[in-house]
Amino acid sequence: MSKKVFFKTFGCRTNQFDTQIMISKLKDYKLAASEEEADFVVVNSCTVTNGADSSVRGYINRVERKNSGAKVLIAGCGAHSKGKELLDKGKVFGVFGHSEKEKINTILKQERPFYQIGDLNHIDSTVVSEFVGKSRAFIKVQEGCDFRCSYCIIPYVRGNARSLPINQVLEQIKKLAANGFGEFILTGTNVGSYGKDMGLSIAKLIKEISKIRGVRRIRIGSLEPIQIDDEFLELLNEPFMAKHLHIALQHTSDKMLMYMNRRNSYKSDLALFEKIAGFGYALGTDFIVGHPGESEEIWQEAISRVKELPLTHIHAFTYSPRDNTPSAKQKVLINGKISKARHRELTALIKEKNYQFRLKNSNNLTVLIESKKDGIFRGYDQFYNQITVKSNKDIEHSWILIDKAEAKAEGNYAVY
Repeated sequence: MSKKVFFKTFGCRTNQFDTQIMISKLKDYKLAASEEEADFVVVNSCTVTNGADSSVRGYINRVERKNSGAKVLIAGCGAHSKGKELLDKGKVFGVFGHSEKEKINTILKQERPFYQIGDLNHIDSTVVSEFVGKSRAFIKVQEGCDFRCSYCIIPYVRGNARSLPINQVLEQIKKLAANGFGEFILTGTNVGSYGKDMGLSIAKLIKEISKIRGVRRIRIGSLEPIQIDDEFLELLNEPFMAKHLHIALQHTSDKMLMYMNRRNSYKSDLALFEKIAGFGYALGTDFIVGHPGESEEIWQEAISRVKELPLTHIHAFTYSPRDNTPSAKQKVLINGKISKARHRELTALIKEKNYQFRLKNSNNLTVLIESKKDGIFRGYDQFYNQITVKSNKDIEHSWILIDKAEAKAEGNYAVY
């Protein structure tokens, strides 16, 4: 009888794609439905914050209690930053890096504890033809990052920016589109850098993807402000573009942006956001609260600037130091309670901005229904707002048009 493998994925969409690669490479094993029935538990880990590391450690401890007979293997970014420590403590049976994941079928056959970290110059060659349990497909188009933001450990665990060959990306999407997928989310460590090493650009890639039969909607995981050029702006009226962009600002204070070693400034960020909002787009961003040096005066300036920005979505993080990063060496630390209060203030402000946006954009919503529970369906519209739908039809994994949604403070609702 084939042994069973359970995959637990933490962190970003790139990790979700990497898990699909591993699943596609399982030749001699079956997927387990839970940790309890698994012979192997593969943890595709995240290390972007201390909290991410804690979540991974906590999960590994729970697996040990639930199924002490399972062999736990750690992959992902945490393998590079914390894998050796976990192996030395006997918390995991094996550790393998990003470059090794395509060898998963062989890796699982190892009989002794191992540390197989590989290198940070690897480019995947696997083409995934299915996405287990998903309606949308995440497409990794590049790996690594050339930016060196002072708070970030990711370039050190993912390597420098490198792009997947365009023909491989297009083949990937053709296969998934032929299998019924219509929405594609382009992801990577620094998606907007796609093609810089090959004389291409993210805009050129999107144009080629849009020509593939079956592609209905294209989303981009995250972009840097300096990566949005005129060529990209020309795409904004195209029908295949999701009407939502996530553009990573990280802060609105120029002093904080300098501390963070960022490449953007508030004045140019505001002009860019206002221009894109003029095309009817919802706009999201990343924002780090409580980074060393964020005085009360700086925070008040920052939050007043957030009010000016046409933002609708936010990934807000309370700063936590990462070992061996420049920010971790800065001395002007912010009290944890103050950071949490600022985080609450910021997220409440964006929640209200999102509500006001939904009130004005509640008609003609193109929704891909992703899940069903107790006769209630949920999906995302073109603005990346979740909508709850009641229907007597089975519309799971279907595209539907909502003529008019009811926008409430907690979310959008409709009957179909």
